[in-house]
Amino acid sequence: MNERIDPSDIRTPTDIREESEDVGRNPSANPTLGDIINRRYSRRGFLGGSLAVAAIGATVSPLALLSAREAKAASASAFDFTEIEAGVDETHHVAEGYDADVLLRWGDKVFADSPEFDPANQTAAAQARQFGYNNDYIGFVPLEGSAEHGLLLVNHEYTNAELMFPGFAMVVKEKIEKEGQEPVEVEKVKTGEYTRDLVDIEMAAHGGTIIEIRKTNGKWQPVLDGAMNRRITVDTEMTLSGPVAGHDRVKTKADPSGTRVFGTLNNCAGGFTPWGTYLMAEENFHGYFTGELTREGEPEHPEAANYGRVGVPAGWYNWGAFHDRFDVAKEPNEPNRFGWIVEVDPMDPNSVPKKRTALGRFKHEGCETIVNPDGRVVTYSGDDERFDYVYKFVSTGTFNADDRAANMDLLDEGTLYVAKFNEDGSLDWMPLTHGEGPLTAENGFAGQADILIETRRAADLLGATKMDRPEDVQPNAKTGKVYVMLTNNTRRKADDLNAANPRAGNAFGHIIEISETGGDFASTRSTWEILLRCGDPSVAEVGATFSAATTANGWFGMPDNCAIDADGRLWVSTDGNSQKATGRTDGLWAVDTEGEARGTSRLFFRVPVGAEMCGPLFTPDGATLFLAVQHPGDEGLATYENPATRWPDFDPALPVRPAVVVITRADGARIG
Repeated sequence: MNERIDPSDIRTPTDIREESEDVGRNPSANPTLGDIINRRYSRRGFLGGSLAVAAIGATVSPLALLSAREAKAASASAFDFTEIEAGVDETHHVAEGYDADVLLRWGDKVFADSPEFDPANQTAAAQARQFGYNNDYIGFVPLEGSAEHGLLLVNHEYTNAELMFPGFAMVVKEKIEKEGQEPVEVEKVKTGEYTRDLVDIEMAAHGGTIIEIRKTNGKWQPVLDGAMNRRITVDTEMTLSGPVAGHDRVKTKADPSGTRVFGTLNNCAGGFTPWGTYLMAEENFHGYFTGELTREGEPEHPEAANYGRVGVPAGWYNWGAFHDRFDVAKEPNEPNRFGWIVEVDPMDPNSVPKKRTALGRFKHEGCETIVNPDGRVVTYSGDDERFDYVYKFVSTGTFNADDRAANMDLLDEGTLYVAKFNEDGSLDWMPLTHGEGPLTAENGFAGQADILIETRRAADLLGATKMDRPEDVQPNAKTGKVYVMLTNNTRRKADDLNAANPRAGNAFGHIIEISETGGDFASTRSTWEILLRCGDPSVAEVGATFSAATTANGWFGMPDNCAIDADGRLWVSTDGNSQKATGRTDGLWAVDTEGEARGTSRLFFRVPVGAEMCGPLFTPDGATLFLAVQHPGDEGLATYENPATRWPDFDPALPVRPAVVVITRADGARIG
């Protein structure tokens, strides 16, 4: 690399995607979570913390206090494994005594008659029968009542064309000018021209995979002749169900009924229902649309404000040049058909997936579910963008454990709520219901369908709390608590803080713990605390709050996905740790949430350079852990020919490949 180049000036395709993922288009004056946290903890933290520490410190030395806290926390931890060392290199690492095996890679067969992976001669037809790209959410359906035989459910979020296609991207030099400085020569990755063939391969690599797997002789393997194996892609037929189905705003030339949609996009995290269906969350759908919604000289299009709020069109992909439905000038209603939760029945490979519109339209990171004590079903979702919101949905009907069919449309009717975090530690779940408060025709909502299509704007009007990129939201059935992963928000200013988002320039994120009143997940009034402020605790300015027992390897930044294991323990995966940001890769950390060890974190698994850690998912017996390693090798000026690693094959003839990793203990016991 040219010595004159500042690494911060390097521009990669991922940089561009990430910048437009979080477009920061929330125009409301609603308080941010940082405002609320600041006001809450600035008073209580001083009185309950500083004065107490000063009083105790007068008689006990600080070193003695620290050592005592470390000892108590270490001995009280719910986890028992030897922590690995944080760092950055070309491969993955797992705690001693565990095996981490690659189960499925991009391009692997999903069916017995799938073609072999041939990266130099890819086709859409082949990709539609092979494992897709950038695996994210993972689910598991036990078969025959066994925790060692089941269906693996995997989302494929997006594609990195610069890493997928040989000869498509190259590193070039260009001069950039900064005000008051001499021009600087920088390097960047420049991609080539898209063709219809490349676009169709990308479309086939999106969606999801359902594949039978079995543990044989101690090792998990795919069952390629499994009767329920299935690929879901951008061409898979789906239906719109719930209040938005048939509405004029979702009708297109190809679908004048407003009920029939092809495909699903940018499926990030997801969820699994109590009746055994798979929920695919549509996240950054805005990136797939191109074109001009309003032509010059014409009146503003009726959807202009709606699309502006979600960032359509962002134009990450050039699909609109070959498929009219992704060009908003040709199909202006098509973006309203994405941004939903998609429910799939994995037990029936011929079933038609349903987009459950009652759960709202926004950039869903995931959709985790739980059965409330009264039998109603509750789902939680974060809207993954800076300054957007946390939601939950409560079904009208109740779960019937004895009749699977009776549950299949529970997500079509219920109440969608958005969260308002208050300074006193309370939380109001505010209903997004037509006719209540400002959600009326006078504000542009003719009915419930309009509220669900423009969920963000409705939440703006209710005064919901603007959050620091809410991602996974995971309920814990054992404790009645809910964990909210807030990845980061470097755009938050010092005058824009609140109690639940307390740090300006929040580069490392934090985790909020919600206590649903009396274990009632359908409650409209809850309480909340900050479990962790993330980042390096050794840097005072960061303000991290890991316990004193957390080692130099145990802290992390950018919490993203999480899982609750069979013992009710919290595991957190990350997105954004890198050589540049933290000096470590992303990984999976075990986090204590109870007792003396609360706030203690240990590093269990780490990914290769450039990768993001997704998944994670435990089998019901706790003896197997599935993890998704997404976009490995995507660090610096990475291309197909020159990735930052060639994981997992380490074969110069093969590209770097996203993959699912399966972890087991050598002695077969439970994980952790």
